[in-house]
Amino acid sequence: MTESEYNLRIGNGYDIHRLVPGRALILGGVKLSHPDQLGLDGHSDADVLAHAITDALLGALALGDIGKYFPPEDSKWKGADSLFLLQEVVGLISDHGWQVMNVDAVVVLERPKLKPHIGLMRGNLAQRLGVAVQSVGVKATTNEKLGPEGLEQGISCYAVALLKRV
Repeated sequence: MTESEYNLRIGNGYDIHRLVPGRALILGGVKLSHPDQLGLDGHSDADVLAHAITDALLGALALGDIGKYFPPEDSKWKGADSLFLLQEVVGLISDHGWQVMNVDAVVVLERPKLKPHIGLMRGNLAQRLGVAVQSVGVKATTNEKLGPEGLEQGISCYAVALLKRV
């Protein structure tokens, strides 16, 4: 089989941002309240969940990473809504003749608990990805007080995406 005969592509993505005072904590487009009033530091809104999924989509087609399309040194993207960036990449994927089949992500953090918010996150992501909510997996786990996530210095996310040729 030649590469042009493949009808499925898979990609993975990863992102991490530092927790700092004075910033909003946004994950999957949902504004959360951290017990210590911390949020994620970054050039955009620093939504690690949306960023990891964006990188997974780009990776599936070997199109680079989020920084290639929305560079942090470009003031145009200062404070940008990461769901908008995700939607733009979905358009790029479509322009290349592919569509999202499903995504799955795991957010690594100690606090706050995400369980009450996962349904809304999945809905936000599904809308921007152009898929049914059943095609979006979002999970959360702690790092058992280990590493930057466990010490509440940051929040990270791992994601995978499956695309099909249209």
